[in-house]
This record gives sequence, structure tokens and C-alpha cells, in this order.
Amino acid sequence: MDDPRQRDYVVNGWNLTGDFCSMDTDGYVWYESRADDMIVSAGYNISGPEVEEALLPHPAVLECAVVAAPDVERGHVVKAFIVPAPGYTAGPELTRALQELVKGSIAPYKYPRLIEYVDALPKTYTGKLQRNLLRARAAESRQ
Repeated sequence: MDDPRQRDYVVNGWNLTGDFCSMDTDGYVWYESRADDMIVSAGYNISGPEVEEALLPHPAVLECAVVAAPDVERGHVVKAFIVPAPGYTAGPELTRALQELVKGSIAPYKYPRLIEYVDALPKTYTGKLQRNLLRARAAESRQ
């Protein structure tokens, strides 16, 4: 506790992890997402991993990652990076199908307004997804 970094991470006795959670009516605490995985779009909080979970069951989606992309009107919008499964072609028809899947399975306001098809997602040598690179790419493409 003598480490000076504790001043940044411990406030009033609480360790600030950078995670969002919610508490149900029974008092159980449920993990929602990392704070930097939360997308605020037009005042709505949208969990990137929740949108990913909605996209992954589609047979055309081999892998996906969802991040915030800057938007003048909404502050941010949901952007999905999709690695298409073998035998599937990226294009407007697939984009519409994936957007409708998300609208119908979790909520209409959570659908990815932007979808970019990629050959691979950036990962570390241990296989961890590098969302920071995707966030930078999403910001770069919106300027």
C-alpha cells in the first residue's frame, strides 16, 4: 500500500479497476465490461463485448471486435471489425444481415452502424486482441 500508484487506483478505500458492473435487485453484482470497452452513443451505454456476442453466432462471422468510432451527431457509434468465415463474401448484403441480427437479438440502438471487413484482427503474440489499435483505426477512418 506504500506504492505511490495507489493514489491513482484507490479512492476512499475502493480499488478502482476500470470495470463497469451493475447490481440486480437481489444485491448481486454483475460484470458488464471494461470501462474502455463501453461505447457511449447518443447518451446510450453500449457494451462492445455484448455486441460481439450477438454477432459471433452468425455463420459468416469467424471473428469480430467492436469498438467506438467518433461520430459528430452521436459522439460515438458502434463499429464492428469482422473477419468473414471461409465461403462468405463481405458486402452490403452481409452488413445488413449482421446489423439486423444485432437489432433483433439485443437492442436496436446497439447495432453496429459501421462494419469493416478485415483479413485478421490485431493481436499480441499471446493472442490477446489489441483493441487500442482498432480504436485508433476507427478514429482515423472517421476524420
